[in-house]
Amino acid sequence: MAKQILAERYELIERIGDGGMAAVYRAHDQLLDRYVAIKILHPQFANDEDFIIRFKKEAQAAAKLSHTNIVNIYDVGEWEEKHFIVMEYVEGETLKCKIQRDGKLSIRDTLNISAQISEALEHAHTHNLIHCDIKPHNILIKPNGQVKVADFGIARAASSSTMTYSGNVVGSVHYISPEQAQGNSITPKSDIYSLGVVIYEMLTGQVPFKGENVVSIALKHLQETPVPVHELRPDVPPIVEAIVLKAMEKDPQKRFSSSQLIVEIHKAEKMLFADDKAVDDPYATKVLPREQIQELSKQTAGHAVDGHPSKSIVKSKKFVALLIVILLIGFFTGAFLSFGKFWSNAEVVVPDVVGQTEEQARTTLEDKKLRVQISQSYSSDVPAGTVISQTPEAGTTVKEDRMVTIYISNGAEKISVPDITGFTKEDAEKQLSKLGLKMGTITEEFSDKPVGTVLRQNPAAGDTIDKGQAVDLVVSKGKESVKVSVPNVTGNTLTVAQSIIEKAGLSVGSITERESSKAAGTVLEQTPQAGGQAEQQSAVNLVVAKQKATKDQVKEPAKNNASTAKKANTDKKSN
Repeated sequence: MAKQILAERYELIERIGDGGMAAVYRAHDQLLDRYVAIKILHPQFANDEDFIIRFKKEAQAAAKLSHTNIVNIYDVGEWEEKHFIVMEYVEGETLKCKIQRDGKLSIRDTLNISAQISEALEHAHTHNLIHCDIKPHNILIKPNGQVKVADFGIARAASSSTMTYSGNVVGSVHYISPEQAQGNSITPKSDIYSLGVVIYEMLTGQVPFKGENVVSIALKHLQETPVPVHELRPDVPPIVEAIVLKAMEKDPQKRFSSSQLIVEIHKAEKMLFADDKAVDDPYATKVLPREQIQELSKQTAGHAVDGHPSKSIVKSKKFVALLIVILLIGFFTGAFLSFGKFWSNAEVVVPDVVGQTEEQARTTLEDKKLRVQISQSYSSDVPAGTVISQTPEAGTTVKEDRMVTIYISNGAEKISVPDITGFTKEDAEKQLSKLGLKMGTITEEFSDKPVGTVLRQNPAAGDTIDKGQAVDLVVSKGKESVKVSVPNVTGNTLTVAQSIIEKAGLSVGSITERESSKAAGTVLEQTPQAGGQAEQQSAVNLVVAKQKATKDQVKEPAKNNASTAKKANTDKKSN
């Protein structure tokens, strides 16, 4: 390609990738003399002002992340109407390429890669950043096995934008979480579901759900259970399959958090591969073969020093004394850490530090010769940095140097508002309740939507608010009812009556005939009656006259019958 300089600094060397939102280039940073990767947004996104605002905001947030398993973001900018993001250039391959080449990965490699991805997600989630598009294509593996997760900023910007104002679902459908597929609120546990799908693919060599189109695959994420891992690969240990199943729970509340997932993966590694790591460890617990034990017994039996049988160190008085000393030290240390100088007569009354700042509380307690332990907790009622509670409670008499634990408020827990427009009022309340939010003011207005459907919400979907805060709703109360006056059509012919009714904005309902001396087709009665009010386009039922039968019409058949009988008798006599 011809030499191109971006932003008078980055020389584009070669195009190394092309995704749904951006083209990827390997480039040389002429200012810092290093190689970087640059993503240049496709024109359809570059012309979307809302997306660009979100893109810059999320990229700036992602740039604050600093973790060994996350691709660093160096710069975000615009040059000649091209919006770009500059990031760390990682030598190696994507996890997708590795799976396509190797097929099913080993259990060890799967757990190792999964642990590194989890570490990256935990760091991001701690900084209130959600990836939204975890998939093997966004996971890079260096030649030394180090894992790097890419695209934090661009993935989150896309999901925030498209999912909230255009109704589209952004994310790779094979790895998308059920809540993303529904367009619901995205949480850190959405990333955990996607990671569960990635682990499934590493173990089995295939994604859990396939279909003819994106809609059918998304529905499977919502409704179906994947083929169990052990059916596709019987050698997968149950502890590993359990991790996949819990990560891929349909209900986000039942999934791991990123920190819990790290613990479970390391637990599985220790259980499955502890022997490999302990081969050279002389202090590790081992199972010795019976033959080896017998050989050791022979070698040690009768072994003497200076002609006398050796005495077991465990039975020696020095060992017992040393053991007692160690136990006593441990006891006194534990007692001191818990209760302070329990041997001393010096006592203090624990002061009340609830409501103080952390610094004030620490100073107050230390002035009383008490030690301080800090614990963090969310609270919507207590300002951040302020003491919520303390243990022991204020007024308790304790020994000097007693440990006092103070619980410091982190402020209210932040929640991303879900999109509940289109839900019924009842379903919307359930969605809010699951996230710890409340239903606020409900305003009704006429609309074409069914009664009880949520039309608008405030705060808007995607906004971040405190847990426990209320979300106001505007709900449909159905179509507006328009009343019209019912005209008087009695005495008119049916044709004239129909015309009058339709001009009044009503419709003709049932038509019943009744004998009357009035001319046939004359309207005798109407329901509802004239002068009343009725809903527009509602029906007016009519009773119309039909001709009443006369006496001559009733007798005529008898006369005809008599003539016929007389004629028949005459014919019979002539025969």
